[in-house]
Amino acid sequence: MDSNTLYYSLDLVSGSGLVLSVEQKAALQTSLVILKGNYRFERVLFWGKILGIKNDYFIAQGVTQDRMRGKKTLYSLNCMDWHLLPPATDTMITEISVVKGRFMGDPSYEYEHIETKKLGEGDEAVEEEITVKVKEEKRLAATISIIDKEVSVVPRGAFIKTPHGHVTSNRSFEGLSVTEAGKISNYFHFSEPVNLKKKSLLEKADLDPSIDFLDSIEEDIPKGSWSLQFEKVFQYKQMIFASV
Repeated sequence: MDSNTLYYSLDLVSGSGLVLSVEQKAALQTSLVILKGNYRFERVLFWGKILGIKNDYFIAQGVTQDRMRGKKTLYSLNCMDWHLLPPATDTMITEISVVKGRFMGDPSYEYEHIETKKLGEGDEAVEEEITVKVKEEKRLAATISIIDKEVSVVPRGAFIKTPHGHVTSNRSFEGLSVTEAGKISNYFHFSEPVNLKKKSLLEKADLDPSIDFLDSIEEDIPKGSWSLQFEKVFQYKQMIFASV
């Protein structure tokens, strides 16, 4: 959610019961503005919170003109001091796949994992146990990257791809109509496409390359992984306001 509309946006997603305190909201509203200026971001988004045993991680993402490739992720333990996370690599994602359990809430904490490797060939091969250490900061970066890749979703037309390959916000986008909003095919994964690259030219014939450059969540496996629900949040608020 955008840092500029953070205060009331948090109320719209509080149905799960996980909310922020008044102090945390106030600290975020101040620190995210400073963060935007220090890193010269065009926009700062509050990503969410990852619960830990000792401390919780508050996550923010800053974006530049290229909304997809110019994104940086930062974390904070107190909603005031922010630290830049390293970009998640395939190696990091592979390393953290063996780590189980909750986050500790300490970026410097090291998880230990014992791997068995074979040294040598044939009859001379010897198995050796190697202790692999993974810092929680790397686990945090990789976990956020995986979540973004799997569940970061945007409506069709919200972003456009320029002829130079840059992904920017569509200034003429005003939201989907009620009919279009009810179609799963009108929601895309906001990450590098995978399925789109496998489609034939015939399948791409009816697509608009400026807005249909992402993978639709309709193609996710297994089928039925996603469902749509309509909520009349704003209508209810208007009714309450009118009654007062």
